[in-house]
Amino acid sequence: MATRSRPFATVPLDATSKAIIEQLQEDGRRAYATIGKAVGLSEAAVRQRVQKLVESGVVQIVAVTDPLQVGFTRQAMIGIRSEGNLETLADTLADLPEVDYVVITAGGFDVLVEVVCEDDEHLLDVLNNKIRALPDVRGTETFVYLKLRKQLYNWGTR
Repeated sequence: MATRSRPFATVPLDATSKAIIEQLQEDGRRAYATIGKAVGLSEAAVRQRVQKLVESGVVQIVAVTDPLQVGFTRQAMIGIRSEGNLETLADTLADLPEVDYVVITAGGFDVLVEVVCEDDEHLLDVLNNKIRALPDVRGTETFVYLKLRKQLYNWGTR
């Protein structure tokens, strides 16, 4: 499982690294030789840069699936109000296999998690027996997804 914590100091990226990232955001399977031609580097140089970007946590190269197509018919965002250490709770939530997104927030909820479940029974089990059962959880609000209209990963590097 990939866990990402955003540090206050970011990894400095030059224009070439940003161009490589943008190429990969368009097509994560794009050949290094093709990327090299687009950014003015050799295939070997692109391979090295991509490896460094992956090792430093700047990028992940993964297959993004449509949950409905692979048997997960219920997705939801769950807002959690809690007591205690938020980072510890977030780490515990991140370890749940159904949870694919965890953020510590300010506002009405302390933590938001996105869950991907097989059906409503599975969602109920996750909510009741895994999330609400945690000792620091004081309340939850569940936002069930009815239809996904947009989800992109190509926002560039700005």
